Amino acid sequence: MLSLFLNSGGAASKGQLRYVATRLLSTTTTSEHFDIVIGGGGLVGTTLAAALAKNDTLADKRVLLLEGAGEFKGFDASGPYQNRVSAINKNSIELFKSIGAWSHIEAARYKPVKQMQVWESNSDALIQFQHDNFASDVACIIENDLILDAVYARVREAANVQVLNKARIESVRLPKHTNGRHSELQLQDGRSFTCELLIGADGANSIVRKEMGVDVFSMNYDRMGVVATLELNDDACDNSVAWQRFLPNGPIALLPLTDKLSSLVWSTTVSQAKHLKELPPAEFVEAINEAFCRQYARVELADKAVQLLNSFFGQQAAQQQVQYPPRVCGVKDGSRATFPLGFLHASSYVSTGAALVGDAAHRVHPLAGQGVNLGFSDVRYLVESLAAGAYAGFKLGDTQHLIKYERKCLAKNVPIMLGVHGLHKLYSTEFSPVVLLRSLGVQLTQNLPPIKNLFMKGAMG
Repeated sequence: MLSLFLNSGGAASKGQLRYVATRLLSTTTTSEHFDIVIGGGGLVGTTLAAALAKNDTLADKRVLLLEGAGEFKGFDASGPYQNRVSAINKNSIELFKSIGAWSHIEAARYKPVKQMQVWESNSDALIQFQHDNFASDVACIIENDLILDAVYARVREAANVQVLNKARIESVRLPKHTNGRHSELQLQDGRSFTCELLIGADGANSIVRKEMGVDVFSMNYDRMGVVATLELNDDACDNSVAWQRFLPNGPIALLPLTDKLSSLVWSTTVSQAKHLKELPPAEFVEAINEAFCRQYARVELADKAVQLLNSFFGQQAAQQQVQYPPRVCGVKDGSRATFPLGFLHASSYVSTGAALVGDAAHRVHPLAGQGVNLGFSDVRYLVESLAAGAYAGFKLGDTQHLIKYERKCLAKNVPIMLGVHGLHKLYSTEFSPVVLLRSLGVQLTQNLPPIKNLFMKGAMG
């Protein structure tokens, strides 16, 4: 085969040579068969592997977890706090408990959030979320690598799960294209596998999703997120409040890590994000403090409407006064980073022999902290559906039971994603009528406990 390239006009390209090498390896290597192959060993994919191993009905299924990166190096709870964290809701915590990962996280470190305050920069509108008498947590802030460490510990204990690192998928063939019984995949190094069910947990650029041929609605927000680990002044007290302010260019949030540390998530324009990343530390800190305290251009009509609404509900001015976060006094060296923001949703999460989870199926703005929680919700629904199907005698890749997983996910994910996308659009303008409408919406939610509780229930899973 190689001689055909060399005899047809000279040197072969690197891409051609890799293709030939892959084909030669595939003809000499027998495909190993697994019941389930998970493409992608991030937070969602690895948690899925652990959940499959823990389920009694599925514990006899051979599972292969493919991770493109090298072996996970683990998490050092005595080391510095990391800049990529997640606000984990109650349902995700219950999932971790069910697979035995929560005790691992508890033994390391995490920070409960007792209250959230969200407020507007162009009016007096604000909303505060907390349980009555702070009886339970709104969320928990956990470093992503700690979550990964906890679920990997469960995966390593599972006799039926195999992990392959530096395993990048080159190509996928599903039963609907081959008229075969199994899904087939080939890695870039030439190894090939077959399986009853191939699960795409391979992110927003999912190869599995592309092979499924489903329609995808995606949007680039032309915004970037800036993250960093911040040091707080001594007046931070127990630092158990999550703060979020909607600025003209996007929301800025402080998420508590410890009594004296918080994690920054600042969504803004691409140019400002790059500028913030390169600022000297002192100027970066000052920019954060200014963003939370600065008086932006006000919409007088919106302020009057908020005051009138509060008067109607009998709210006193003192009760509605904005509290401000503790002052930031430093940024940890090397903790600043940026990432692009966008929206993505697949029209279908399943096909014969394949299913999607996490960012392969949906991607959302981080302003509500729902992205990874939706992924963990996918894990719970998929394992439940697979277990029910296997118990009833269905094949793992049969769409008759996979479609039940899709329906549960769509019913949960679509309203949340549309809501978060709508908030992003609403808070991307200073147009006075829009400021008035969103301010009234926020203040109505603050003054009507049933609506506020509905939002809290959605945010908590």
